[in-house]
Amino acid sequence: MQKLERRKERKEFISIIIPAYNESGRILPTLNRIDEYFKDRFKCFEIIVVNDGSTDNIDDLVLKANERIGYIKYLGYNVNKGKGYAIRQGVNISAGDIIVVSDADLSTPIEDVEKLLVQYDNGYDIIIGSRALEESDIVVRQPWWRVLMGKIFNRFVRFLLLEEFKDTQCGFKLFKGDIGRKIFKHATVDRFAFDVEILCLAKKAGYRIKEVPIRWVNSPDSKVKPIKDSLQMLKDLVKIRFRKV
Repeated sequence: MQKLERRKERKEFISIIIPAYNESGRILPTLNRIDEYFKDRFKCFEIIVVNDGSTDNIDDLVLKANERIGYIKYLGYNVNKGKGYAIRQGVNISAGDIIVVSDADLSTPIEDVEKLLVQYDNGYDIIIGSRALEESDIVVRQPWWRVLMGKIFNRFVRFLLLEEFKDTQCGFKLFKGDIGRKIFKHATVDRFAFDVEILCLAKKAGYRIKEVPIRWVNSPDSKVKPIKDSLQMLKDLVKIRFRKV
């Protein structure tokens, strides 16, 4: 595997977007870990937490954390609208030259952003983390039903839309800032299939996309509802496939 160079105090301004739904049990360790990692590597960065209609006290925790960290943007609303919707709101208020999207559980360790930055430096516009490449390091696997869901969904994705990508659904992605904001303005899918829509829009626009292997440590506290979300994702795939824009 390629050795990654530690980059201290890069010049780019980076926005880290974290969609969160009932993540009060782990949001503080996640924010602390991101803060510790980025403050030694970037001169300027911001953490954007989007509370996607949580019913816990995550808002109080994030606002309290910002008293210490100081560069957290917080956005919240009362009704759960979906991961895609939440990330879209975060991208819209981001200011970074680089946008990184990460799950609140840090299933992909934040340190793996270095792998994405290697390809950013190589000129790619969008870099997506992948659990399905030969070099990917799956430390803790998802339960069998999640693996099966993923394989079936990926077959539909590759057959209908994006045959070149092995894993569109990993929650760890990097965008050039202006490109990410431009693409997300045209996005309409609110829930888990939003990744596919974003990649389709990017591919159609001619942007350079790179899939890279990452580490993955599955979190047992999944928000996915197997039947309901699977049906919604398939419905959204059809919507994306026959979209005219």
